[in-house]
Amino acid sequence: MKLHLRSEHDRDILRLAIPAFGSLVAAPLYILTDTAIVGRIGTPELAGLALASAVLLTLVNLLVFLAYGTTGTVGRAIGAGDEDRAANLGMQSLWLGLLMGAIIGIALALAAAPLLELFHAENDVIDHATTYLRISCVGVPALLTSMAGTGYLRGLQDTRTPLVVAIGTALLNGGIEVWFVFGLDWGVAGSAWSTVIAEFAAAATYTYMVVRTVRGRNQSVAPSVTDMWAASRGGLNLVARTAALRGAFILAILIAATKGTTALAAHEIAIQIWMTLALALDAVAIAGQALVARHLGAGDTATARSASARMIQLAFTFGVVAGLALTLGANPLARLFTSDVAVIDLTAFLLIHVAVMQPIGGHVFALDGILIGAGDLSFLAKAMWFSTLVFMCAASIVWTSDLGIGWLWASLTLFMAVRAVTLHLRYRADSWLVTGAP
Repeated sequence: MKLHLRSEHDRDILRLAIPAFGSLVAAPLYILTDTAIVGRIGTPELAGLALASAVLLTLVNLLVFLAYGTTGTVGRAIGAGDEDRAANLGMQSLWLGLLMGAIIGIALALAAAPLLELFHAENDVIDHATTYLRISCVGVPALLTSMAGTGYLRGLQDTRTPLVVAIGTALLNGGIEVWFVFGLDWGVAGSAWSTVIAEFAAAATYTYMVVRTVRGRNQSVAPSVTDMWAASRGGLNLVARTAALRGAFILAILIAATKGTTALAAHEIAIQIWMTLALALDAVAIAGQALVARHLGAGDTATARSASARMIQLAFTFGVVAGLALTLGANPLARLFTSDVAVIDLTAFLLIHVAVMQPIGGHVFALDGILIGAGDLSFLAKAMWFSTLVFMCAASIVWTSDLGIGWLWASLTLFMAVRAVTLHLRYRADSWLVTGAP
């Protein structure tokens, strides 16, 4: 891959990607902060957080269409010059997030204990996980509302506002959490409550901004079933895609849980660092969603493809740099999350696997964003399921052969490699270049 130092698309890409990078890194600081603070309480608490986080992240990722789908539909409406339509789509996405969040939050709270029992972890680990998960369910409506608001602003080519909101709420979460956990001695419960408070602060901010814009364009703020359905266009395909993705990570944590508390704690730290870097790499994908949607909405396929090529180059290069930095800092980074020597050593080993995945991830996430922006959601769902099936075969061998957790992470690397190949083959064709408004 030949990397040009400059491109005509760099200004637009960086204008969107740099703030998106900040907001995407700030957002997982909720869980990274929880991981660092809870890790200082004890290893069983950290392992409990690992299980609860797995369930919560599965929920968030299954409903990512509230952000990604909204970005694409709003971006296409903006590209076609229909700003009233874009405002209406944003408002209905907020309603959709709020209603779905209320229903899912209640259901998840009721099902928390039996869900966590499926991991077959030790009893004290399950107890901590149940506490964290049930409290976290209170914040689910706010979390999904924030996702919808973020998607709307990105569709407007505004990634700076989500950055400010993400940083502000992450700092709020960290400050409150230290007080709740260490000052009030609330333990895992304090960690969960601090995150809930931060999530509601973010939701209130996004709601105010979207409602102000909608009223400024004389559009209705009332919910509409028809318009909510239009706002969630392609949502089922994105849910199917994400279900396959999260299925892979749930299987991974199920296998990690069978390796003992130390292995599970190390896996939790490594997976959270991987998720943080993945979302950082996803910054270019956010630019891809917004720019590709806008150009295709305006009927400009040539610019959509040339901008996409540049985004792939930049994301891959960033992945190489991130991988090298992680390789050099694996052990010191592991020490930030725990004082358990066994967990530190195992985490440092797993972080080498995380480092190897970074260039592959850069390529994958850029292509993901490009195809989401193009609305090629059916293909993305099928490709993800294929990649997950390959991973399941490899992970099953690790499980049945009682291989170490390093082999589990080798299987995750294979999973990312298969995703890279399938998405690249699709990108080389022209079938994803579909023009017009949503």
